Parts: sequence; structure tokens; C-alpha cells
Amino acid sequence: MSRLPELLQTAVTLAATGVPVLPLREGKAPFGNCPQCANNACGGRPNMKSAGPCRCPGVCHAWAAATTDPVVLSSPAWTAAWRRAVTVAYHPGAAGLTVVDLDNAAAVDWARTALPATRTVETTRGEHWIYRGAMSSHNAVRPGVDIKSTMAYARYLGPGTGTMADLPDAVRALAVKEPSPVRPAPHAVVVSARSGNRECRHRTPAFLERGIAMAEQRINEARSAVHTTVYRTFLAVLSTHGWCGCLTDAHVARLFTAAEAKGESPRHCTDAWTNARTRLGL
Repeated sequence: MSRLPELLQTAVTLAATGVPVLPLREGKAPFGNCPQCANNACGGRPNMKSAGPCRCPGVCHAWAAATTDPVVLSSPAWTAAWRRAVTVAYHPGAAGLTVVDLDNAAAVDWARTALPATRTVETTRGEHWIYRGAMSSHNAVRPGVDIKSTMAYARYLGPGTGTMADLPDAVRALAVKEPSPVRPAPHAVVVSARSGNRECRHRTPAFLERGIAMAEQRINEARSAVHTTVYRTFLAVLSTHGWCGCLTDAHVARLFTAAEAKGESPRHCTDAWTNARTRLGL
């Protein structure tokens, strides 16, 4: 039996309370952009980060497609998506909410001692802690913990239990990173390039130069999923060159320049670099 009526009814009910919703396909992923919006043709930002000026009637641009309009939710384009959907998601930030996504038991145990109690929803592997108040979204703020609020989506897994509390400073503090010195340059890199002090294993400067040049080429050749390409390229550079301290601000500036030439903002570059360092424990 089709789950369309069940999913759509859940979506309409949530939307009626002011929570913008969208369908998720297999793999808990949003639907891709339509042909008119593919490859940023509509003017929206790459990788579905924002709807931009696009007014596509379909389920485009991931979280930016979330809506509370019952007419849109039951339109032909959305109905087709609901028929392929496996669950309902929502845009927490647009509803004035923040979800602390605790991905495992250890993360849940940490939250119970570090964060004030609030409404909780069980997930497949952990819990969602939902607070009243919006903030910027951040992944991997600590092991097994993501923050989903503005410019993000979260699965709807039921109303949960407990009384919703106001967003505490303890959650906002998770997103605060130590400031790094800004170099006086047109596109200043606001993160430290030197990531470790292990013994240098680069026998010649040519090894590092070749790595940076290959990274620049990889970014330059990206035709889609630019955000993902930049992050993975930064991750690859750091995993190879980030431990010994040979990576300088000049090298990082070259990578940032290549990314900005593909439409990335300095902030997105900094976030990608910081997330890559966090992933590697640098």
C-alpha cells in the first residue's frame, strides 16, 4: 500500500503548525534539482544551499524547498515526489527551532550531563534534542553531535517527549571556534595552515608543490557538487600534507582562490577547511 496519504497527512499537519516540511527519498536524502535548476542554471547557489531567485514549483534546493503551503504540498510536482518519498523532513531554523542530533549512545550520555533537558525524539541510533530558538547549522561540533537549524533539514520522527526548552548558550557555544589570525590579503585565510608538528616526510619541496597543484586542478575541473569537491579536496590535502607543518598560509590561499573561482565564498572555504581539520583531528 502506498505511503503517500500517510506521509502527506503528516506533512500537512506539521505545516499547519508553522513547521516547513519537505519529502526525503531513499537514503534520507533530499530530491535533486529539476533539469531547469540543475548545475545552478536557475541562479540558485550550488549544491542546493539556497533557492536564490529560483521559483521552481518542484521539490528543488533541498532544505530551501521546505514549505508550509498546503497547496504546494499537494501540487502535482510535489505529489510525484511524495510517491517516491520514504519519510518527511523539516527545516528547523525556519520554524524557530534547533535540533541537536546525537548520533550514538555516547553522544546521548554526553548531552544528558552537558545540556539542559528539552524535548527529545528517538532516532535510529541516538536522539534528537529540540530547542526553541534558531542558530546556524554545524556538523561534527563534537564526536557524534551535529547542530541542525538554519540552512539544514532534519527528519521528522514523531512529536517526541518532554517540554521544549529555550536554546541554551551551551548549544550556541558548540558552534564557536577559536579565532585565527587574519592575514592582510584580498582573500584572507582565517584558519591556520600549520596543523601539526610531526617529523617532515617530504623529501623535496616538489612533493608538496605537486600535491597543491593537483588539488587546484581537481577544484578547477569540478562541474557539479562544488561544495563536496572542495571539502574532499581539502581533506585529501590535509591528510597528506597537514601533519608535519610544511603546509603554509600561501598554500592554503592557493586552494581558497581556486575554490572561490568556482563560486565558493570565503566563509564556505573556511568552514570546509575547518571541518576537514576536525575530521582528521588536527
